[in-house]
Amino acid sequence: MFYGALLLTGANLVLRLAGMSFQVYLSARIGAAGVGLLQLVLSVRMLAFTLGSSGARTCALYLSAEALGRRRSVRPALSGCVCYCLLFALPAAAGFWAFSSRIAGGWIGDGAGEAALRAFALFLPISCLNGVMTGLFTAAGRLRTLVAVEFLEQACSMAVTFALLSRWAGGDPGRACLSVALGSSIAGALSLGALWVLRQEGSPQGREDRPPWRRVFGLSLPVGLADDLRAGLSTVENLIIPRRLALFAGTVNAMADYGVLHGMVFPVLMFPTAILASLADLLVAEFSRCSRRRGQVRVRYLARQGLRVSWLFGVCAGGAVFAAARPLGQLLYHSEAAGACLRLYAPLVPILYLDIVVDAMCKGLGQQSANARYNLLTNLMDVALLWLLLPRFGMGGYYFSFAASHLVNFSLSLRRLGRSANLRFSPGPAVKSALCGAAAALPVFLLRPQEGTAGVLVPMGCYLLALGSLWLLLRVVGWKDVLWLRGLLGARGKRGD
Repeated sequence: MFYGALLLTGANLVLRLAGMSFQVYLSARIGAAGVGLLQLVLSVRMLAFTLGSSGARTCALYLSAEALGRRRSVRPALSGCVCYCLLFALPAAAGFWAFSSRIAGGWIGDGAGEAALRAFALFLPISCLNGVMTGLFTAAGRLRTLVAVEFLEQACSMAVTFALLSRWAGGDPGRACLSVALGSSIAGALSLGALWVLRQEGSPQGREDRPPWRRVFGLSLPVGLADDLRAGLSTVENLIIPRRLALFAGTVNAMADYGVLHGMVFPVLMFPTAILASLADLLVAEFSRCSRRRGQVRVRYLARQGLRVSWLFGVCAGGAVFAAARPLGQLLYHSEAAGACLRLYAPLVPILYLDIVVDAMCKGLGQQSANARYNLLTNLMDVALLWLLLPRFGMGGYYFSFAASHLVNFSLSLRRLGRSANLRFSPGPAVKSALCGAAAALPVFLLRPQEGTAGVLVPMGCYLLALGSLWLLLRVVGWKDVLWLRGLLGARGKRGD
């Protein structure tokens, strides 16, 4: 798992860096308001994708990992998940194609996004099937193949989008959205073709040649229904933000404010999660295998290590972003507003990052339904708070809603993990490491502001140096961690791969 996570981490970091660089280029080309329109189109597209998938990816990952854990063929699970996926993806694509004009004009409030919505609807079944195939490859541990295909997909997407933007779209927001839609859709079709050709299903044994329809529907439908509700609420949340924010007296351009937060700040804030996303995908498959083999000791060990590493990483990343927030916003987007938002949201990073890993562990232990209930509850809470607070408090109301809903979701998921894995949590080490992070951030305010790359790297380096010193001094990390890492590297050397 350690080396699989390293491989996926390196790939995800490169891919996210390329994606974030492209986002910087796009924001400079079409402005904050154009980025806001694109984010709303992508939010609606995510709703269509969720409706079309309806839990198929999670089901494919879970059933494939289970079959491999029992040393059986994954072909029945794969065929069942593909048929199930198409059963929902085709009607969803037809519906979004038919109502794209009404969605663009009525929901988004700008008809310029209609062409992009039609392009996404046309390729929707391909995108959904792509999710099923990535679940299979992740469960099978074929990470190098998956990484190679993801690089191919990203390169194709960026090449097509850049060509359309530079030669056709210009600065028109509608054409820019269509360029992004065509680039990602064509690249997704290429990725699906590559994964389908490279798949390895094995030979079915006995009665295993028939898809396990009961298990496919039993696993996918609850997850899919909850995901659909959550995606619907998330889309509603994104759509109401500019509308309700425009009612606040201090708002000048609601769409631009939305674009700064969702198109500029959040991509930077969540960029380091490329590391945790890789670990999370592997934990789903590993916990599924361990639970089927009744490996409770390994489950508890992985849970403790995963939680500890994720929290420490979140404190490092959040503090580094906090320390360099203003120069980072200026360097990337030439925006004071982006830098101010980065500093405001950075203290929430440890909770946001840890929640990703906790959700993955719960899914691996078969707690998808509980996670779905928690997500639905907090999404409802978020929509209600946004509706009430945005017209009165503007972006301050958004911050309160965001923090409150994510804290509630994290608390519920962590409680569920403790019950499922029979774990007891001690908050002492987490509090100590967080206090060290707060103390390490204080000297950053004494530094002389600088411009350019130095203005970003110097405060980040000072923070990480101070944090590492405090952790060592107060024994937040110690020789046990060094020996653990050395053992992993030693095992790698002995295997020689």
